Parts: sequence; C-alpha cells; structure tokens
Amino acid sequence: MEFLLQKMKSAQDEQVQYWLGDGTQQINLNALIGHTLTFEFTGAIFCQECQKKIKKSFGEGFCFNCFSTAATASPCILHPELCQAHLGLGRDPVYEEKHHNQPHLVYLAQTDQLKVGITRKTQMPTRWIDQGAAAAIVLAEVPNRYLAGVLEVALKAQFSDKTNWQSMLKNLPYDGPELSAQKWELEETLPADLTQYWTDDENIWEFNYPVAAYPTQVKSLSLDQQPRITGQLTGIRGQYLYLDNLWVLNIRKHTGYQIKWDN
Repeated sequence: MEFLLQKMKSAQDEQVQYWLGDGTQQINLNALIGHTLTFEFTGAIFCQECQKKIKKSFGEGFCFNCFSTAATASPCILHPELCQAHLGLGRDPVYEEKHHNQPHLVYLAQTDQLKVGITRKTQMPTRWIDQGAAAAIVLAEVPNRYLAGVLEVALKAQFSDKTNWQSMLKNLPYDGPELSAQKWELEETLPADLTQYWTDDENIWEFNYPVAAYPTQVKSLSLDQQPRITGQLTGIRGQYLYLDNLWVLNIRKHTGYQIKWDN
C-alpha cells in the first residue's frame, strides 16, 4: 500500500504504543518489533499544508511558500516568546486563538540530559513521547504560548532546550539531579512575576519505549539518499524507528514523503 509519512501517533501505556500511516490507514508498529520491514520512497513529496507536490520540503513537510506564510509554520512554533496570539495577532489569528492562546505547560524532561520545553496542555504527554523523553515533570501552567516562551527563556540559562538525538537513542545512563528536587530549585531562580504560574504538581511521568535492546551506535537513514529501506524493526523511541539495532529513521523529518509499504 501507498501512503504519505506523517508523525507517528502514540499512546502512553505500560509500554508506549505507536502507529504509522495516514488518516485512512494505521499500522500498529509495536506488533512488528522483531519483524523485517520493507518500504520504498516513491520520489513524491507533498506539502502537509497545501497538499501540492513539491521537490523539497522545508521545516518538516512544508513547501517554501507555506513554510513562509502558514500559521502552522509560524516562527513562534520554534520561538514561543515571539507569539502574539494573546494580542489577537499572528499569521492567522483564528488559528492562533485556537492553538496558541490556550493553556500551555512549561516542563522539564529527561532525554539525554535535562531540558526545558513547552507544550499546549492538550498535548501532554504526547509531546514528551515525541521527544523520546525517559521522564518529565510539569513546572508551570500559563494561559498562553507567549508566557510559556517567556518562562522557557528565563530557564534556558540553566538548561538547554535541545536534545542530543544520538545520546537519547542509545539510552545513555542519566546521572543528573532528580526531577522534583530540581523543579523547586528552579523556582527560586525565577523573576517574581513568573513564580505565580509555578505548579505544586510533583508527579513524574515515566516512559517505557518498545526497544528490544539499545544499540551502542546509531547511524541515521535518509530516504533522499536511500529510497528503499529494509531491515528488522528492533525498536521505536520518540519519532525514530530502529532497524537492525543500528540504523535509525526519523519519521517526522520525512513528513509528506510518499512510500510504498510492503509488509
């Protein structure tokens, strides 16, 4: 069958569950751990916003025009402190109101290290799973994306907002501070006007990914360089598939790529 790659759907359970496919067909990937997968990039890429066929994608699945103009590719996606949804402004005020002028969470996640991030409240815990976090804790809840960005910027001086994908995928041992203790230490460093958003929630979310055995090395695959991929599915974490306990494919990076699935 043929379909366009999209971000894998996931669900928190005793073991994180994953599905791959489009709006009409979904493949349960957990059931395929240990099986050989074979799929091929047809050479066709479609913009996730306007659906036009394109030669190259920008920003995980957009044509250049949509990447430059669409609300779903707004600069405040990567830099929430630039968001103007609370002012009734933005590339598409209706979209901004629905998605950005909504309650957001600021969190601390354990990936390869501790990192600070934000997400719309309705995206918890999906956001953490997409990042491949081993554990996460909510730091604060704010009424809009802009304030989440302001809080994140205030915390970036102490924690990165980036993940080293190779270290995360190798599941290297974590020897950093305990999440709940770190939460209260961070509160003491905030400007007084931001502490009002800090939560009392000390619940630590933990995630168990379907990985048969973590590899000591990981090498990235690209459908642009290797259109036909075949290998044993040995695990899934974040938005990555592990193949043959060595190769990893970032599904989200290939959003809009049309593939033929032969399994």
